[in-house]
Amino acid sequence: MDILKTAQESIRLQAEMVAKQANHINAEFVSVVQEIAKINGRVVITGIGKSAIIAQKIVATLNSTGTAAVFMHAGDAIHGDLGNVQKDDLVIFISKSGSSPEIKVLVPLVKSMGNKLVGMVGNLESYLASQSDFVINTTVDREACPHNLAPTTSTSAQLAMGDALAICVMELKGFKASDFARYHPGGALGKKLYLRAGELADNGRTPRVEPGAGISEVIVEISAKRLGATAVVEAGRLTGIITDGDLRRMLEKSLSFEGLRARDIMTAGPKTIDFDALAVEAFELMERYNITQLPVLREGQYAGFIHLHDILKEGIY
Repeated sequence: MDILKTAQESIRLQAEMVAKQANHINAEFVSVVQEIAKINGRVVITGIGKSAIIAQKIVATLNSTGTAAVFMHAGDAIHGDLGNVQKDDLVIFISKSGSSPEIKVLVPLVKSMGNKLVGMVGNLESYLASQSDFVINTTVDREACPHNLAPTTSTSAQLAMGDALAICVMELKGFKASDFARYHPGGALGKKLYLRAGELADNGRTPRVEPGAGISEVIVEISAKRLGATAVVEAGRLTGIITDGDLRRMLEKSLSFEGLRARDIMTAGPKTIDFDALAVEAFELMERYNITQLPVLREGQYAGFIHLHDILKEGIY
């Protein structure tokens, strides 16, 4: 057995079958997207075997993108869980064959309740396809399994089609990044979407000196606040910043700094970030200009610094 060749062929075949699903996107697919976007109830997705696992993933994707969805195992549904289906719900059946015993029992029960039924099916001649109000075709030529038995390309096709549904629905409903953040408040992803620069700058460390401050005062301020920099502020307005690097360059140019003032060595017009900007934007700005700290402005007034370490501690990157 050539393990490398077998693995590569499996992936190639699955990629090929998934790519072919684009040819199955048609008017019925569009109708399903529109139905999901306008329903007052939820999307109930059901299946058996491997299709049930795919159904759970699609449910999770819909929920995370603003569409209420629940999973109902087809086997459990005919033993009491059919109560999950409410009056205004849309029910999606996922099946490769479309003719499993559980499907044949469950479909009439759902239809008798008056719910619209979507069949995501790999056999357009099947019982499920014939009984569905809408059919989403997930036919594949063959499985990646050498015996053409184990669900592989068929489940990949189902997964890709489910993702396509979710993406189209979220775009149709105008689901924005800010909405996404509401459903993903935890972890690095959530922080990227909601953590503001001002929240990291508002930590009591707001080093500042006036333009006429002496160099000794500048050094003391930088050392005390431990941010490697201080703002040069006049009447609340940022006029420049002084970093550790500015001090080193000053010493390289002059043996004496007795007569120097903050205004003489500061960097005027530094890069800044707005208090309400996302912290991830501050990170991108630092990365672009190869700097490690940014002054934060609130309504034009100096509000503090955000440091690269503050962002990294939050686990955003």
